[in-house]
Amino acid sequence: MTWTDPDCPVARAADLIGDRWSLLVIRDAMDGAGSFTDFQQRTGIARNILSDRLRKLVTGGVLVQVDAPSGRRKRYALSDAGRDLFAVIVTLRQWGERHAFGDDEPHSTLLDREGRPLPRVLPVDVDGAAVGVDSTRVQKV
Repeated sequence: MTWTDPDCPVARAADLIGDRWSLLVIRDAMDGAGSFTDFQQRTGIARNILSDRLRKLVTGGVLVQVDAPSGRRKRYALSDAGRDLFAVIVTLRQWGERHAFGDDEPHSTLLDREGRPLPRVLPVDVDGAAVGVDSTRVQKV
């Protein structure tokens, strides 16, 4: 794979998972989708684009193929790297809740096991203090 910015982790991640369809496939895998048909029905994505995204996500190590219980077809499951994207998807979801909907516009909500909405995800430093764009810097290679 050719990286758009080989020294930047954000650029590499965006190259692998940064398009709309890949993010929706990952979201749906986290919500229990596993078959080609599951992803196609949930997203409405064209079959050829879905095939491309699934292949890219498997090659990139985000998804793995596993045998379906019937043994006839393969299913897709999150790899450890794919599961590590949970915080990213939660943060993106929370951003969308705050900035992509009107105040009274209904939207889905992610709940914990007790049925409570998750608290806002915030990055913290080694001491547990919240950090942001004004309190961090990038160290270039």
